Amino acid sequence: MQPESLQIDVLLPYYGDVDYMKAAASSVLNQTHSAWRLIVLDDGYPSDEPARWFGEISARDDRVVYERNAENLGANGNYRKALAMATAPAVVVMGADDIMLPNYLAHVAEAFSAHPDAAVFECGVQVVDEHDRAIRPLSDAIKGRVAPRPESRTVYEGEELAVGLMRGNWTYFPSLAWKSETVQRIGFREGLDVVQDLALLCDVVAAGGRMVYDPRLGFLYRRHSASDSSVRALDGRRFDEERRFYLEQAERFEALGWKRAAREARNHLTSRLHALALVPKAARTKEARGGLVPLLRHVVR
Repeated sequence: MQPESLQIDVLLPYYGDVDYMKAAASSVLNQTHSAWRLIVLDDGYPSDEPARWFGEISARDDRVVYERNAENLGANGNYRKALAMATAPAVVVMGADDIMLPNYLAHVAEAFSAHPDAAVFECGVQVVDEHDRAIRPLSDAIKGRVAPRPESRTVYEGEELAVGLMRGNWTYFPSLAWKSETVQRIGFREGLDVVQDLALLCDVVAAGGRMVYDPRLGFLYRRHSASDSSVRALDGRRFDEERRFYLEQAERFEALGWKRAAREARNHLTSRLHALALVPKAARTKEARGGLVPLLRHVVR
């Protein structure tokens, strides 16, 4: 299949700031690759503006589909519903405040056309703040240190990929593209809110899936203090979930004979360092002081 003809479904599970959502959707409309469909699943955000705005767009472009859930499903439920709606060979589950650079879907199509047996694709990512300014906070600096550094498009798989992900999840979930058949067969695990992206990656890798990594910049990932993961991190809930997850992965990789991956999962060093870095902020923030004990527990366990 020629890259320009590869159909890609872009899923946009949405609940949040309307302006960010419009910028995210507009970045899909501006792609140089044209064989896409945008599916927006509004999880009941209290505003009529998304329905009005997407109604105008879909009247001009039938590649855009908007649906509002009858009841709020929550992030995990909305992601799973969106994933079930994908029909194209490749799918992207995009964040509602992130930005695709115009070349992103073209890079996806090129990668899957060159490596038709690959299960997932990642590209170069720039982190930005609320004002679209490039930033590199500590967590992203660590991601950069543990990420692979190929000069050109490279394929990773098996224990090598699992070791890297357990050492530190260097990927950015909204920038990942997936082979639809693989990701729909495996699906998002229920009951996970913070590590559902890493869990899906681990499930794909353990099942023999291969990742294509293209280091060329193609995606802007927005990081801001009001994000759900940031709130959960300060009160410790994020790390309770992470600790359970990493210990489960250690058992899984041990059973596969992937001893290095199991060791990295048990150590989950970057996750523990992340908790340690948040301790001073939690101590200074009155509302977050209750999270000090879970944060410190995660650092030492």
